[in-house]
Amino acid sequence: MSTDNRRAVAGVSEILVMYPLDVVKTRIQLQVGSGAKAEYSGVVDCLTKIVKNEGPSRLYKGITAPILMEAPKRATKFAANDEFSKFYKNLFGVDKLNQPLSILAGASAGAVESFVVVPFELIKIRVQDRNSPYKSVPDAFFKTVRNEGVLALYNGLEATLWRHIVWNAGYFGIIHQIRALLPEAENSTQKTINDLTAGAIGGTFGTVFNIPFDVVKSRVQNTVIKPGEVRKYNWTLPSLALIFKEEGFAALYKGFLPKVLRLGPGGGILLVVFTNTMDFFRSFHYGDSKPVEKKLD
Repeated sequence: MSTDNRRAVAGVSEILVMYPLDVVKTRIQLQVGSGAKAEYSGVVDCLTKIVKNEGPSRLYKGITAPILMEAPKRATKFAANDEFSKFYKNLFGVDKLNQPLSILAGASAGAVESFVVVPFELIKIRVQDRNSPYKSVPDAFFKTVRNEGVLALYNGLEATLWRHIVWNAGYFGIIHQIRALLPEAENSTQKTINDLTAGAIGGTFGTVFNIPFDVVKSRVQNTVIKPGEVRKYNWTLPSLALIFKEEGFAALYKGFLPKVLRLGPGGGILLVVFTNTMDFFRSFHYGDSKPVEKKLD
């Protein structure tokens, strides 16, 4: 099996296993209120109620969108981070990336990635909602375009930019630091373990930093505005302030647990796929069958 095929299989497998957590995250983020007023009190309660009241298949409704998004999303993240890493090394005249430049390269890659993922994310969010009027991903896509226009697919772009810039900055920045602390890998197995460890920690920290922007993104993208109506959630920073004012600080971290359960381990898998992919292309470019270690530098 080729490297591209393994990368695709790994990405799709992660989605198939972890997607129910994404549905739970979205449901919790979209609910306004907490405590007795909240429909879902936590991850287990949300999973249980969805299965009981809507059926197990509901946990996978909308999964087509992230599957279609997987290849362009990963390709963009990998390529953009690698190119920005080279660019900033040349710009600042250094041979290796330090942590600040790793953060800067990651943030830049996240910004580019946002433009790729935002239409897929919007459709996914709208289909995942408990009260969604859409039967499927294609139904949501065509009705959104017909009723709101093509540009509506990019609603929430600003919040998505914040979310991806912050996550990638935290992810690649933490990876740089953790790799420096881990013992040098002496074989491919140890290298994979190091990557899984660094990536999982990076994914966890990235989630800690970006979850408030994810809450805003979910609410912006799930809002369908009728003529004459005013958006409650629009620009990111005012929306963060509004959620904090109306629901408290904890509301900014709604959906954190299911998200970190997915993106913590997912960050480790992502880094292993990233380094293996770059090893493949480097060995192919230099005509050497021996994998070339890639340390995001």
